[in-house]
Amino acid sequence: MPRGFRWAAVKAGIKASGRTDVAVAVADRAASAAVMFTDNQMVAAPVTVGRKHMAATQGRVKAVVVNAGNANCATGAPGIAVSEETCRKAAELFGCTAEEVIPSSTGIIGVPLPVEKLTNALPLAAERLANTNKAAEDFATAIMTTDTKMKVSQATVEAAETSVRIFGCCKGAGMIGPQLGPPHATMLVYLFTDLAVEPAVLRDLLQGRVEASFNSISVDGDTSTNDTVLLLASGASGVKWSDAPRSFQDDFCDALQQVCNELAHAIIDDGEGVTHVVTLEISGTANDADAKTIAKSIAHSPLCKTAWSSADPNWGRIIAAAGYAGVPFSPEETTVTIGGVKVFDRGVRAAGYDEAVVHEKMKQREYTIAVSVGNGPGRSRFLTCDLTVEYVHINADYST
Repeated sequence: MPRGFRWAAVKAGIKASGRTDVAVAVADRAASAAVMFTDNQMVAAPVTVGRKHMAATQGRVKAVVVNAGNANCATGAPGIAVSEETCRKAAELFGCTAEEVIPSSTGIIGVPLPVEKLTNALPLAAERLANTNKAAEDFATAIMTTDTKMKVSQATVEAAETSVRIFGCCKGAGMIGPQLGPPHATMLVYLFTDLAVEPAVLRDLLQGRVEASFNSISVDGDTSTNDTVLLLASGASGVKWSDAPRSFQDDFCDALQQVCNELAHAIIDDGEGVTHVVTLEISGTANDADAKTIAKSIAHSPLCKTAWSSADPNWGRIIAAAGYAGVPFSPEETTVTIGGVKVFDRGVRAAGYDEAVVHEKMKQREYTIAVSVGNGPGRSRFLTCDLTVEYVHINADYST
């Protein structure tokens, strides 16, 4: 595990299931931090407080407190007070200022979060803190809501005389359509490294990695009120970014990208009711942003997603969704392949198209749909999934 951090999880009675529902991560010394929060205009209290604390400390974080089972969103001034009181209590226990604590919440929206349950659980969490795989996995398990499995990833980057370690964990299975911006059922991502690096550099590293991972996935297209990606660097490895050779910096960026990619894939693979994971590869647009716009249009189409659930090769829905995305392109220059089999070729059904062959490709757990709309340099790789009856059942009964 990355040096300089400890993790713990406890039961506070917030989840109806009675499982662990409060997770705590504490740095031995205030860590450099970078964060990206949801761009949703409706944000939860912990996001509001987290933004304020990151601005106050200029990117220094000592502790993270996460509760699951209640989003603490649409709870007004009392909700803000809960997040602030949680930070004050954590600061007393972990020897820091309240501003050096970042709160996070996930769960149902609009239900008051009982602050006593949360704060009363913190002393036991403090006693259980440890720098072990088990403690980190306990943290990763406690933040789950409709997730069916823990989501973690690790990487190590070799330096001259030692190594730098990265550990990441996340939760998310529904309400997944992240739109994460720079600082100003939910996806929560926590990344830890023992690299020594200043917050300003860490922000650049995080933003570059998030765009290709968490900002390029969707289960249902719904952007949560609580989405958070937080990266902490303890410096405990002794390896300084500013002194490291370019080769190490490149290796670290690749390793961090790998961890983010694995966590993003885990979210889609564990999406609510998911039976198929679909990679959309869009190419030929004027720029990358246009390619991502087309990818999102296809990924968020209920007609496309329901067809994928039964391995129905209804490629007409794919080109229709691409066509209404608002990005200009010519159908006569467009091709579509599903699982490597061409189904649409420059304005018409591909010659030799065999529906049964494509159906077999789509029965696989994972496959790729590639859409080329021309010769432009724009590219997007976007990860999404099917829409099943099970998804409807989970979300129809979520609050009752």
